[in-house]
Amino acid sequence: MPWPEPVSLHGEIVSVVPLGQSHCDDLKEACADGELYKLWYTSVPTPDGVAAEIDRRLGLQTAGSMLPFAIIDKASGKAVGMTTYMDIDAPHKRLEIGSTWYQKSVQRSGLNTECKLLMLTHAFEALDCIAVEFRTHFMNRQSRNGIERLGAKLDGILRSHRVMENGTLRDTAVYSMIASEWPAVKANLLWEIEKPR
Repeated sequence: MPWPEPVSLHGEIVSVVPLGQSHCDDLKEACADGELYKLWYTSVPTPDGVAAEIDRRLGLQTAGSMLPFAIIDKASGKAVGMTTYMDIDAPHKRLEIGSTWYQKSVQRSGLNTECKLLMLTHAFEALDCIAVEFRTHFMNRQSRNGIERLGAKLDGILRSHRVMENGTLRDTAVYSMIASEWPAVKANLLWEIEKPR
């Protein structure tokens, strides 16, 4: 039996559901919003590349190294981004939440906070993870700020860790949360979601 198994997670404003080609049209529209694929330090597909990216992620799911999701904005009913459980290490109950992106118009709307709350709750409380990682390009300040706001701690920088599509070398910032930190992180995420705007 695979670990973790496909699951749908539902919050007040967002749902995180197993990714499929049925999300392709929404996701083409989503990655065109803000032309996110032009950011040199991320790996967001072009609209024409969305179907292939869905297939790639589903292939990694078959191989047991990824569980991909579509992020659904409950107000519109549309897929507005993708995320995954990846680098799955079942024997050691560790995984990474990554390969995440959202269309520009929903960024900083609260969707990411609730999405991460749902995924972290499932990881720590249903899957009994001992640690959850987040990784991002050292230069991706927006992503790093978001990860730090969640309550993850910087483990370190993997220098010259990956070769990017444009030929540059990626320094990867590695963050994590461990099980003993989860209650405080959860309390803070719930406060962030519930506080007056």
